[in-house]
Amino acid sequence: MARSDEAAAFFHAVYSAVQEIPHGKVTSYGHIAKLVGTPQRPRQVGVCLKHLPSDTAARFNHANVPWQRVINAKGVISPRSQPSGTLNQAAALEAEGVVVTAGALGELSVDLGEFGWFPRLLPSEEAAGLVPQDSDDDEDEDDE
Repeated sequence: MARSDEAAAFFHAVYSAVQEIPHGKVTSYGHIAKLVGTPQRPRQVGVCLKHLPSDTAARFNHANVPWQRVINAKGVISPRSQPSGTLNQAAALEAEGVVVTAGALGELSVDLGEFGWFPRLLPSEEAAGLVPQDSDDDEDEDDE
């Protein structure tokens, strides 16, 4: 299904932002949404990552967009439609040195205090001399 220009631009922005998350760090869907200028759209960030192509011939794909570094705002790896998806994400994070723990109900989580990445601007924007649009000092860790 063809994407509208607006949707294609959003997917591009999300994939580009996720590529800037450092190795061994995680951030939230809500923080990526905020960084790309749509703080009200954390669920759509998840949709973008769900539809990330596995075909390495695609400009953005599983090999060059570190999708595993995006988790929910509580530090929990969000459930997937197939049970192995959560375990695959945990394994990919552990391969980067991120500690993933299992909770009492089997949920897999990451300590955001130790492994979280929540910059006010993307590194590429900071390097270009851009300044944040808001003066909010609050982290968006309450967003999904």
